[in-house]
Amino acid sequence: MIIAGHTLGTPGRDLSQALSLFATAGLDAAEVIYQDDYPAAISPSDPRSAQRAAAIAEAEGVPIVALTPYTTAINSVDASSWRRGVDEFRECIEAAHTVGATRVRVYAGAWHPGDVDHARHWEQLRSALVTLASEAADAGVMLCVENHFGTMTQTADDTARLVSEVGSPSVRVLYDQANLTFTHDEAWREALAVQGDLIGHVHVKDLVFKDPEAPFHASDTARVKAEERAVISRTVGTGIVPWRDILTELVRRGYDDVLSLEYEYRWHPQDLPDPAIGFKESALTLREMLAEVSA
Repeated sequence: MIIAGHTLGTPGRDLSQALSLFATAGLDAAEVIYQDDYPAAISPSDPRSAQRAAAIAEAEGVPIVALTPYTTAINSVDASSWRRGVDEFRECIEAAHTVGATRVRVYAGAWHPGDVDHARHWEQLRSALVTLASEAADAGVMLCVENHFGTMTQTADDTARLVSEVGSPSVRVLYDQANLTFTHDEAWREALAVQGDLIGHVHVKDLVFKDPEAPFHASDTARVKAEERAVISRTVGTGIVPWRDILTELVRRGYDDVLSLEYEYRWHPQDLPDPAIGFKESALTLREMLAEVSA
């Protein structure tokens, strides 16, 4: 398996510094944020940013295997907003092709409790991914729909249903068991039973609950605000997510691809060690687990 570092974990560092940190921490590759006004990112508003990122990756010897945009308008029922969202993904697919990334993270639109007209928004979402699937295939890129709160695919079941409805090998699941855990959705066995054969990318992170009984609530899509959190982030292997069991099942199902350490230092630095420590410790733990699973 390929163990990648996610630049969500490197606020305060530019892209060159982030990739250098990943190399020092023993990581194989990088997942890079695709967003303006973040130093360790490819900037959508700068047409040369992807080319510079490709040069940085080559110089540091750390290939960029995935991009993470924050676009949510692809389920909009407003035609102009929907087109902007689709165009933003087109630009991200092009940037991914430029840097050699083989996957792009997808937020399945924006969706929160109390929103209405689910069927119309779902059809817009499905239509956007159908539209983009062939373009992604031509660029050698998978669109990986994440199990993520604040979107239309918070659960493993909904994510699998969407990917199955699109029906393209270029649209896969981004499996994130930590997300499913803190939203009180599917446990890992159930999640992999539902979507295990559709996985194209995996995010790895860990946590402990402050209050396991607290209902989940998040008013944003990208992050859970501090006052809304019922969990504390942890380095991999020091929380409650059973990664050794999950890796065993992923290997059994034939997954042999990227494990991306989504170290949430950008959002929750108070919970975690400095990235230079946290990435190294998490990578070592993952490698030990993989060695045991493969033995």
